[in-house]
Amino acid sequence: MHFAPDENKPMPKMKTHRATAKRIKRRGGKGLKREKAMGTHLLGKRSTKRKRALRKSLPVSSANMKNVLRSLGMK
Repeated sequence: MHFAPDENKPMPKMKTHRATAKRIKRRGGKGLKREKAMGTHLLGKRSTKRKRALRKSLPVSSANMKNVLRSLGMK
């Protein structure tokens, strides 16, 4: 839904993908962080070591950074 430049109408704003915005946080000037998957339910069968590792957050990988930034409206 783009407008022609000669119509004097502004381009529509990009909307932030709210599901992504709730899952990913900024890390100061160091990029973005995310939580690990599979850490919310069915934890009785997992070892304590595995559950403890699932509590930690990770940086967003460089392979996914372009798509994440676009869905957050940062780029």
